[in-house]
Amino acid sequence: MSSSEKARSKAEKEPWLLQDFLLRAAERHPDKCALVAGGERYSYGRLLRDAWALAGALRRRGLQPGDRVLVYMDNTWPCVLSIFGALLAGGVFLVVNPQTKADKLRFILEDSGAKALLSDGHLAKVLGPALSGFDAPLIFGCSGRRPEGSIPFDALLEEGREAPRPEPARIPIDLASLIYTSGSTGAPKGVMMSHQSMVFAAQSISTYLRLGAEDRILNALPLAFDYGLYQLLMTLRLGATLILERSFTYPAQVLKVLEEERATVFPGVPTVYAMLLSLHARKKLCFPSVRCITNTAAALPKDFLRELGEIFPNALIFKMYGLTECKRVAYLEPEDLERKPDSVGKAIPGTQAFVLDAQGHPTAPGEVGVLHVRGPHVMLGYWGREDLSKQMLREGPLPGERMLCAQDLFRVDEEGFLYFVGRNDDIIKTRGEKVSPIEVENCLHGMPGIREAAVLGVPDPILGQAISAFVVLEKDVELSDKEIKKYCLARLENFMVPRDVHFRDSLPKTTTGKIRKKGLLDDQDRND
Repeated sequence: MSSSEKARSKAEKEPWLLQDFLLRAAERHPDKCALVAGGERYSYGRLLRDAWALAGALRRRGLQPGDRVLVYMDNTWPCVLSIFGALLAGGVFLVVNPQTKADKLRFILEDSGAKALLSDGHLAKVLGPALSGFDAPLIFGCSGRRPEGSIPFDALLEEGREAPRPEPARIPIDLASLIYTSGSTGAPKGVMMSHQSMVFAAQSISTYLRLGAEDRILNALPLAFDYGLYQLLMTLRLGATLILERSFTYPAQVLKVLEEERATVFPGVPTVYAMLLSLHARKKLCFPSVRCITNTAAALPKDFLRELGEIFPNALIFKMYGLTECKRVAYLEPEDLERKPDSVGKAIPGTQAFVLDAQGHPTAPGEVGVLHVRGPHVMLGYWGREDLSKQMLREGPLPGERMLCAQDLFRVDEEGFLYFVGRNDDIIKTRGEKVSPIEVENCLHGMPGIREAAVLGVPDPILGQAISAFVVLEKDVELSDKEIKKYCLARLENFMVPRDVHFRDSLPKTTTGKIRKKGLLDDQDRND
């Protein structure tokens, strides 16, 4: 083979498109376990064969390169197949959380212009109203019990096995996925991510997390949540194994699987870790096989770190910060955790993150400004929403470049470490002072007996805003509002101490595990 032929062969095997992760892994080790789901094991070879079959069926039924494929499924084998079947067909996949109700599902179907819908039969009660009167032509496949008008998922696979393997007709700058945001402040928005941006993000993240082909990643986060989705993408990039759980609703079951499968990587969010610490307080937990745990979506209270070290004695702890519009912004090296416990670290490899003031100038150390991000991982924009895209994407330092304005308030220290202060609209202004809810929440999380806490500002004619805290206590713990305020007063400036403390049995969560503050006050009178 000539040098030019060798170079061409190598280039063809480089991961230019997302599906190349699967193609390369299946070629290298077709018999290795790629996925453990529902008690079953699936090899890389089988995943690729079945994904090709689904791709063939989609193309035979009219799907064209660039068409959107909406995946409305639990964390299952068919869900993983659907993502890669869509990609191999040249389509653009979007995964919608199975907890999504009919009106929002209908909105996303119409907004995305999806040409295919792949779902689970047990979601028929939602699918029916969502599709009622839906006029657009739709390839509608369902796994399990089949709703009226749908094609059995297995039948699609059988049909596609006889079809020729389609050419995706895509290049790295083409759209790979739409990731719809939660829409807590309005209608959901479809974040447009290219193959190039997602391939880059998966490579950057798996590199700084020090992951390898030998890792076994346990994921109980929804694949509709980009944090969960990237566990799958990184697994396939590395040729590792993904242990896929439907959710963390039944923690005892997830922890049993974690132990039995000897998982080495455990991604979570603060609400999951709060649950683990609560279980640990009642019965000591220990998972020595885990060598890496990660956190994003919300700040991980530093008071969690000691007990997490007991539960995962051999694990490096990675604190991270990101947003859907660029996947990941920053991470803190585990070696810096003790000396920089409140920081989210520095920009991920291959990117830049910096804080600018209102005039667009870099802030001085300690000064609060708005976070901006540069890199190949930045979104293309919001699907069909150029107006909103312009709010988030600003002119970059290079001609034609668009960088991301995260709209989040940050500060940097003398060493360049980033610190999350809050959202522009989250900052509480009380007594003429600006208060970060995160700082007050971190204080509350440090008080023994408090399991969860959320802080927000409420209108007050004298103070401007008063600080209100909502707390969930550990089982069999009794604390008064006076005790909690006294604890805060000893650790916070006077103006940061909550004026009101409300006790709750639980705090409302989004489908991705974040505490949903909107509406917390709505039922205050009924609960207090």
